[in-house]
Amino acid sequence: HEDQAEFGSRPLPAELMAYDLHAIRRLGVEAAARAAVGHLTRPELDGFFIHLDADCLDDAIMPAVDFRVPGGLSWDELSAALRIILATGKAVGLEVAIYNPRLDVDGSAGRGLADALAVALGTAAPA
Repeated sequence: HEDQAEFGSRPLPAELMAYDLHAIRRLGVEAAARAAVGHLTRPELDGFFIHLDADCLDDAIMPAVDFRVPGGLSWDELSAALRIILATGKAVGLEVAIYNPRLDVDGSAGRGLADALAVALGTAAPA
């Protein structure tokens, strides 16, 4: 957003790759996920850890966060990205942060998050 500012943050090291929502939408979520996976699956790396902040999701579907911002990924986009990332077999862990159950009055945001994770994890499970 044009009205956002950074204070006290440091530039990301060159080794880190970051895509904002605009870049993800421009590339397409699957292409952006594949590019991230390409960066994380180099031979010198044993694997990678997935950190998922719930506030990356669209505010309309994830109101259970402390700092709400319009826009963000849909459930389908989250599931698609996670399926691609998990299909590498290189993920060594996954954590979900920022979700605040006290702000999830009817539980729908938590159920949606659990469903999206189940879809992604289910498709990554060995047969």
